[in-house]
Amino acid sequence: QINYNSFHFYLNGYYMIIYNITTKVTNSIATEWLQWIQEEHIPEIVSTGCFSHATVLHLLETDDTDGPTYAVQYFAESRHNYEVYIENFAEEFRLKSFNKWGNQFISFRSLMQIVK
Repeated sequence: QINYNSFHFYLNGYYMIIYNITTKVTNSIATEWLQWIQEEHIPEIVSTGCFSHATVLHLLETDDTDGPTYAVQYFAESRHNYEVYIENFAEEFRLKSFNKWGNQFISFRSLMQIVK
């Protein structure tokens, strides 16, 4: 059996909330976008205090002909923390992404909760 506590998925009696953003980027920005997301964008979002940490994943078994697809998972300690992010910060960060990358990416979002 997996000890979820060792992975920081179980916190204060609750399983964490994951805000997942899956993004397909064009080949022309792929390397620069990945560096930006890891070194600038994620740290800025985590610094809001709404998320404890984030993980970047490269999706496999997808058609990468036009560019790679990544998922960024932001871990929130509660649904409330996620809602604070959505209400106070999300639009600003979305606009920042569009201003920097234009139409060279497409994203969709999902909200998940870890289950035992």
